[in-house]
Parts: sequence; structure tokens; C-alpha cells
Amino acid sequence: MARVHAESAASPPAQILLREYLAFRIERFPGGGYRPAPADPSAFVAPLGVFLILTDDNGGEVGCGGVRRIQIPGESGAVCFEIKHLYVRDSARGTGGGGMLLAALEQNARELGATDLVLDTHHSLDAAARLYARAGFAPIAAYNDNPNATVWLRKVLAKS
Repeated sequence: MARVHAESAASPPAQILLREYLAFRIERFPGGGYRPAPADPSAFVAPLGVFLILTDDNGGEVGCGGVRRIQIPGESGAVCFEIKHLYVRDSARGTGGGGMLLAALEQNARELGATDLVLDTHHSLDAAARLYARAGFAPIAAYNDNPNATVWLRKVLAKS
């Protein structure tokens, strides 16, 4: 059974997946010009964040993603966490792992005190857009100057 577990973003499995993610983005970025900007692994350590690894039914690492606390300029009331580097290997796409990973990132963000989740992405990532829409993310104005992003999304987390 596939599962998600926390792991240091600096660990060898995490670094392998992150390198694959960046290579994937470089290779498939429309028109070239993708500028890799890996997040500092220390941003994914509680209480600032968490990094998760998705494993398949055989225990092999097939995906990753992180959530980190950020401050959005001009906002003072929300406790925002940002989804970063959500990636599932081609071999594991279409199995529900991306949704499982995103749900686990949201749950971890809630446990760390998040009231809002944000992320940036590129309009060419159709599968990612469908995943985020199903999870309740909605378009917002740009909250950063990421040159690789064309879409910014937010999900306000319901109080439990």
C-alpha cells in the first residue's frame, strides 16, 4: 500500500527526488528558460515546515513535496504555508499518489498552525492544475516573483 512519511529534505532519497523534479521541470518547461530555485532544506523542519516522501506498494520512493511557512507581504492575519516541489515520478502518475501527497501536506500544515495554503505553478502543468482544483485551491494574485510561475493559488483552511 502506498504511504507518505516525513523525511529530511536533505536526506539522500529526498535529494534524489528533488533533482529529478528539477530535471523534469527543466526538460518540460515551455520554451526553455526554467530557472531552478530549490528551497533550503531547513525550511522544511518543524515548526517551519515538513518534507514528505511518497512510497509505492513496494516501499520505493516515487514522489515528494514540502510545505513551509511563509509571510506574504501586506498580510498579517493569516498563517500561510506554501506547497513546494510537489512531484510524482512518471511511473507512479495516475495512481492517486499526488492527491495523497497533497492531502498529507495540507494535514501537516494544519498541525503546524496554518490557516491558509498557497502555491505557485505554471499554466502548462495541466495535471497539477486539476489536482489543485480538486483539492479546493483557487486563483489569487501573485504573492511572489517566481519567474517560473504563471499561476498562484490559495486554499483557506477551515477551522476544525
